[in-house]
Amino acid sequence: MTYELGKWQLDDLYPGHDSAEMKQAFASLESQVAEFESYREKLGADMDVEVFMSAVEAQETASRLANRIGQFAGLWFSEDTQNQEAQTFQAKVQQFMAGMQNRTLFFSLWWKSLEEDETKRFMEVAGEYQYWLQQIRNFKPYTLTEPEEKIINTKDVTGINAIRTLYSSITNRYVFRVEVDGEEKELTRGELMALVQGSDPDVRARAYQQLYKVYGDDGTILGQMYQTIVRDFRNENIDLRGFDTPISVRNLDNDIPNDVVSILLDVAEKNTGLFQRFFRLKAKWLKMDKLRRYDIYAPVAQADKIYEYEPAVQLVLDSFKDFSPRVADLARRVFDQQHIDSSVRKGKRSGAFCSSGDPDVTPFVLVNYNGKANDVGTLAHELGHAIHAMLAEHHNVFNFHSSLPLAETASTFAEMLLIDRLLEEETDEEVRRDILFSQIDDAYATIMRQIFFALFERQAHELVAQDASVEDLADAYMKNLEKQFGEAVSVGDEFRWEWVSIPHIYLWPFYVYAYSFGQLLVLALYQQYQQEGESFIPRYLEILSAGGSMPPVEILDRAGVDVRTPAFWQGGFDVLSRMVDALEAIPVE
Repeated sequence: MTYELGKWQLDDLYPGHDSAEMKQAFASLESQVAEFESYREKLGADMDVEVFMSAVEAQETASRLANRIGQFAGLWFSEDTQNQEAQTFQAKVQQFMAGMQNRTLFFSLWWKSLEEDETKRFMEVAGEYQYWLQQIRNFKPYTLTEPEEKIINTKDVTGINAIRTLYSSITNRYVFRVEVDGEEKELTRGELMALVQGSDPDVRARAYQQLYKVYGDDGTILGQMYQTIVRDFRNENIDLRGFDTPISVRNLDNDIPNDVVSILLDVAEKNTGLFQRFFRLKAKWLKMDKLRRYDIYAPVAQADKIYEYEPAVQLVLDSFKDFSPRVADLARRVFDQQHIDSSVRKGKRSGAFCSSGDPDVTPFVLVNYNGKANDVGTLAHELGHAIHAMLAEHHNVFNFHSSLPLAETASTFAEMLLIDRLLEEETDEEVRRDILFSQIDDAYATIMRQIFFALFERQAHELVAQDASVEDLADAYMKNLEKQFGEAVSVGDEFRWEWVSIPHIYLWPFYVYAYSFGQLLVLALYQQYQQEGESFIPRYLEILSAGGSMPPVEILDRAGVDVRTPAFWQGGFDVLSRMVDALEAIPVE
């Protein structure tokens, strides 16, 4: 088949928001939830296990349908965030789902209320649902009463979720005006970020300056939104639920021990000098006394190679096929079913993501493809997410999504497969050198940059609790950058507003450390693949196929990876250090 830039087709979910199928879906979900409510009076420690299992299966059926409706709403909004019909429909869905969640809340609250010995006979027959049921009980110490939980669900729709939607709507309508080749151009954020990877240092500087001027002009408003989100997060999770720290909320959701995350952050912070060393080397290649923050992702050669979309897709699929034909076939499903949105359009959500809601529906992928090498990597990355979901599609809806830290495994591994293929095929030495440098660029972006975002989040949540102003947060962020870059990189004052441009800290607090976790993990796994060859592949696919059906640490234990020790995380940085060694050995031209 041919591969062309374009929009996805959402028909595999629903033909449209006002279609007969969508109206039937709402009616069916309403009916399923009403039927599920009949189990309320049957619940008890001595209830028949078959009745218990029928309740669990009924909840899964309703959850699949709810996921489909919610996924359609989110994808439709993402393809044009300025579409008022899509905005309105998404708000309607959020309101409806909050009501459905409130009506089914009684089951998880009852399940958490049981004593440990009372759960045993149910767990013995739970089969594939066992881990999901255990995860619910993990939250037992932090669960409120049913009326309190219902109030939180209801108020979130018009409260915190509304603020997050407003943040997305405001920032996705931004346009950026930059002079390129003597002509002022109006760009989306995706198009703007392509410029910061170009060879012209003045264009790179203008692109970043424009980016943070636009965000900075709204910095106070966006900062106030962030303060509100952080206060809401603390009010609910620390004051009401009783979590020890804000980040521990995400850790429990990920089912990753707090001490493992602390070790990751500590080891990463101690390795700050590794990337500072790389930035000093890069300055030499760019013939600069000192790297500017504008130049972090600059190519070291003058190669501005453009990758046309169709050959790029084929390149990604071929790199997957070299590893495993099964993996390539899964990725091809996304294209065959027109589940990818690749073109750049005003109003379209910036960045990239993969969306999987119901295991029976092939995942959807959004990218903003500009033809840069990084865009090819992003394509491989998001398809890796899709492959992960499809390998785990045999699990139930509660267990097929992996924990966030493992969710980056397949995506990052896919990028590394692509890099190997690019290096194998590329004959232009300048392009090859750029690819090698870009590997460390990507490692910085995925590991150290995300670690310092997490460190800032941890600090910002404490500062807001102490009534810090938006300017105080901006000052704290600048100090965060100074520690991150040291004397190796000069940072312009406009970067004090970078934090308000990071959607993750608004939409999913403390999500970002998952990228670092995943990248360092993949460095270890990819080393095993290079050492073992084909014998490694079944074990790797088994990791992906596990989805979220067991604790992530247990999944990794089976692969011979121990994330509980500083030595494991240091091992990942040691791999990167050897990569920098190799680059330092190349004579600077």
